[in-house]
Amino acid sequence: MPRATPPGPSRIVSVVIPVKDDAEHLRRCLRALARQTHAPDEIIVVDNGSTDASAKVAEDAGATVVPCAQPGVPAASARGYDAASGDLILRLDADGVPDDTWIAGVVEAFEQHPQVSVFTGGAYFTDGPRALRTPLATAYLGAYALLCAPTLGHLPLFGSNLAFRRSAWLDIRADVERDDPERHDDLDLAFHFGERHRIRRLPRTEMGISMRPFRSGHAFTRRIARGFRTVIAHWPEDFPPVRWVRLALRRILHRLGVPTPAQVAR
Repeated sequence: MPRATPPGPSRIVSVVIPVKDDAEHLRRCLRALARQTHAPDEIIVVDNGSTDASAKVAEDAGATVVPCAQPGVPAASARGYDAASGDLILRLDADGVPDDTWIAGVVEAFEQHPQVSVFTGGAYFTDGPRALRTPLATAYLGAYALLCAPTLGHLPLFGSNLAFRRSAWLDIRADVERDDPERHDDLDLAFHFGERHRIRRLPRTEMGISMRPFRSGHAFTRRIARGFRTVIAHWPEDFPPVRWVRLALRRILHRLGVPTPAQVAR
């Protein structure tokens, strides 16, 4: 069970972990969460049709298990965010190994930057050849940022180390893709969050992850295909030049204190 959080900022923290047939990684992830200096108020493990012991591992650790029969990470992740009751929703994957101060660092970042709705962090590999861990992680995340930032017009999101305000999720939840299991859920979230909310890099907080994206050429190619599929699905309204101009106008209006049409509609 999550331990009592010492006195500090009054924020209810929910951690969401989508999982499918990943019991051993999940067990390690939950042990790391049990060591947090700022304990989560709830841990939600979304079981996306596992046939292994993933659900039992979560239950034994005191997490809340939420079933999601609809296949795919987009559906499972959104199901977890919907179930979360915290002011802050933190997301990592079952293979994630957060350092002991991960949650404390996230809470501090939100307290110091009340105008920011979304924080996204980096990662390092915890397995695979030691000599390749750092250069591959740098290349993997660096390429992702370099390719996606121009498309989005802002920082992309990395779902293995992600945090956002529940109010921001409620603002976009009706727009995110849940039905297509071949969408890249991080990118889809980035398109929607970036439209109306500030996204910033999470400082001084890294996340250990598995090197499994590089263990199979098919798996790596599938990740790339999902990214392209997600980007194209947002066209023509989010075709880069169109999106850049729209976001620039929104920022100008925000500085002038003029509400956008979307804000007036809400």
